[in-house]
Amino acid sequence: MTADPLVFLPGFLCDARLFWHQILDFSADRTVIAAPLLGATVEEMAETVLATLPPRVSLVGHWLGGLVAMEILRRAPDRVAEIALIDVSPLSESPQAAAMREQRIVKARAGRLDEMVLEEIPATALAPGEGREAMQALLLEMADSLGPEGFTRQSRALMRRPDQQRALRNTRVRTLLICGEYDTICPPRRHEFLAELMPHAEFRLIPGAGHLSPLERPLEVTRALRDWLDAPLLLR
Repeated sequence: MTADPLVFLPGFLCDARLFWHQILDFSADRTVIAAPLLGATVEEMAETVLATLPPRVSLVGHWLGGLVAMEILRRAPDRVAEIALIDVSPLSESPQAAAMREQRIVKARAGRLDEMVLEEIPATALAPGEGREAMQALLLEMADSLGPEGFTRQSRALMRRPDQQRALRNTRVRTLLICGEYDTICPPRRHEFLAELMPHAEFRLIPGAGHLSPLERPLEVTRALRDWLDAPLLLR
């Protein structure tokens, strides 16, 4: 039986380069799609992605991309064979966090984009060690490709994101939750909570990784995804 296409949805301020190792690895034996996040809200992004996808897919989403994957699952559960959520949270934005994000938008549009990117994803959210600077440099490159307008659009999508807890509690698809041990933006305990919330979920902690776990520990994340994809599908 042919495997369902594997769709990667990049995280906040990222593009397909976030998943470079996973895309190269899985392209050898199945159809792989890296879908950009286009739209002003999580709902619009999900609608746009859905319009471009084959009838049935396996979804892999990181942070903002994970939120879009959750929304796709909520809207079209029969089109999702399985779902992997990486460094993510199902909760809506708090008023305090939204206010801080709005301040960063103003500064990013005033020419301080790099500074605001590193406030959104600070060094403390990444694994310590000599690879941290390289991760930050690639993050800035990806964010620069989006520019201040992309920063604004994705920031406001996070600010307005819906709480997905009820929808996830009712899901019937097999789910993999991945989190880097040093992630302070979407910490491991949030994923442990999700694993208890979702009926068919398993949690995999990635040692030596932070919020950008697919980049920081590419081999380990790819291995976790492959183990998950090779396991039997649930009968629904």
